[in-house]
Amino acid sequence: MNRFVYNKILLLFVLIGFVASAYISYQRTLVENANKTVDLAIDYEALLELADREGVSREEVLKRAKDVGFTSLAVYETTFKKFKDNGKITAVLGADILKNYESGALSDRDWQRFVEDGNVVGTNVYVMGKDDGVFDETKEDLLLRLGNERVISHTVGDKEVLEVKAHYESLIKMNLGLPTDEMRAVNAAGFYVMPRPSNYLGVTEDTVRAAMKRLDGIEVSEVVFAGKEMLGANKATDATIEEFKARGYTLGLIEGVTQLKFYPQEGLAEISKGVGYDKIARLYSIPRDEMAKIKIATAVERWANTDKERNIRINHLRIFETPAPNMSLLETNFDYFERTAKILKEKGYVFGKAGTYENYYPSKYLRALVVIGVAAGALLVFSLILSRVNRKQRLLLAAFGVLALIFAIPVLMGHGAKVRTLAAFLAANTFPVLGIIALLDLSREFADKKLGVIKLIIVGAFAIVFAGCFSMMGATFLSGALSDVEYFLEFEIFRGIKLTFILPLILVSLAFLSRFSVFDGKEGLWEQLKAFLELTVKVKTLLIAGVVLAAALIFIARSGHTLGMPVPGLELKLRAFLEETFYARPRSKELFIGHPAFMLSVLAWGRKYSTSIFFALAVIATVGMGSMAETFAHMRTPFMMSLWRGVGGLALGGVLGAVLMWCAWFCERLYVAFRE
Repeated sequence: MNRFVYNKILLLFVLIGFVASAYISYQRTLVENANKTVDLAIDYEALLELADREGVSREEVLKRAKDVGFTSLAVYETTFKKFKDNGKITAVLGADILKNYESGALSDRDWQRFVEDGNVVGTNVYVMGKDDGVFDETKEDLLLRLGNERVISHTVGDKEVLEVKAHYESLIKMNLGLPTDEMRAVNAAGFYVMPRPSNYLGVTEDTVRAAMKRLDGIEVSEVVFAGKEMLGANKATDATIEEFKARGYTLGLIEGVTQLKFYPQEGLAEISKGVGYDKIARLYSIPRDEMAKIKIATAVERWANTDKERNIRINHLRIFETPAPNMSLLETNFDYFERTAKILKEKGYVFGKAGTYENYYPSKYLRALVVIGVAAGALLVFSLILSRVNRKQRLLLAAFGVLALIFAIPVLMGHGAKVRTLAAFLAANTFPVLGIIALLDLSREFADKKLGVIKLIIVGAFAIVFAGCFSMMGATFLSGALSDVEYFLEFEIFRGIKLTFILPLILVSLAFLSRFSVFDGKEGLWEQLKAFLELTVKVKTLLIAGVVLAAALIFIARSGHTLGMPVPGLELKLRAFLEETFYARPRSKELFIGHPAFMLSVLAWGRKYSTSIFFALAVIATVGMGSMAETFAHMRTPFMMSLWRGVGGLALGGVLGAVLMWCAWFCERLYVAFRE
């Protein structure tokens, strides 16, 4: 069989690149550890509604919320519908005024004269108010949204009345700007305001400045835009950016429904970049339809995981609409609030204005060393699969020189976004494979006799740690290639995760065929591939292949957030147990599939099982090693959390694999005994 050379120069550049990656990852941990402040927020209206539904004073509910740890209350733009509930402003259709006049129900003499003078148009809407301040704000916003031609001022008696040329049903739902009376009430109760302004039709710079002026004198935590457009999109984004910078506001961005990137809002990219990534905080809120289905414990667990795994720094809580058994609605919700606040404090978070990341970008020189190291590692793996390439070491080094320049020059020039993404992809796919290949080569050097199960468990423990170190090396390279504030906040994400689940399996399969005979006693990669293509396929073989394919599809579909593959209830309970037991829950594919298969592959090698069994287990073992590196592709998750997740999975999966090794050995002994 072929003997492969591990090029020392390539190994040297891998080592140099790894040191650079490790230093970048160290810097990354400092940035992540400095961001531990969470804004615990809830809608102002939700608390008031909760108080009213339970017959408790609003002041008491607000005080209890403050004592729990809530720091911000979200205040939305007012509408005529809200005014109808609080009685501050009245909007009446002209047709209704005329109808009341004809029926005699319109008793006010000033209004009677107003109608008699022909001032009322049936299709228009007439706005009047009891609170002068609120009325002035409503008038200002109507003029901004509709213009002078559609908003006409009249005087009825000693009161100003606005005639609005608008469709009544549409006007009732129209946003009318942030209510300063509500925002002042929130501040007076001891909370920050989290304003939720919306955009204006035909927005201008003057419109933006007028809308933001409502926040003068208000203690604001973060501004989170409501609706599908940010204020100022797409005609006056510069004005929005200027207002944010002048006021020092943090921009809250709503996490997408798939828990990736953000809820799409027009103007998001431009305004976020203009405001500065060091003034951005990610917001998450459990969807309303989910709140109707889940229990308090599930919601609390969701918050415990959300902040530490997805860099969420604005926790926007919703109320439970239905009371828990033997509890009032008020007791239900404050039990939820208190348990959520408690678990977040236990996780090391403090409450206040949402924490943000510093504007972190590593040194371009360190990053260049990282991508060169990845290029060296990828070429090394390539040479360890193809024997013809491995025999041409000078040509290999020449190729490395060219590839190193291609990778490094864009990075050194201050660009290289695509090169970094490619480097991260190669790191996640090749370094776990490199560890498995090295073990395959070692196994060929020590394959003379059968070993006992105890020795094999010890050998397996050393081997799985050895391979795990290579996977962690790939993870560190991935982190070094991508680490910056844009990835932490998910303005950028790692591409190619699905392919990362499959490519290492293919590479390990090719490497195995280059070293061991699996098909018809043939040797060498190409000869065995030819033998494989010429195999006579039986129906049972097709059935087995179908099962394997189905398992592979499930494996891919269960990874990520977008395909919706359901998770069994038993596994959910097991996940919850692991979440509570460990700092970071090990991934199931590592704990229950990859790492146990790795240990069993050591048994198959040491006990001289058929090469086909050794081959299958080695390939399955790659699942765990690849998953360890792929975990770090979720750049929003802190580096140390991903590290401990991988270490925990390696340790537990190794122990489970050792138990399975002993069980398999015991079954082997029983089989031999029965045969005798």
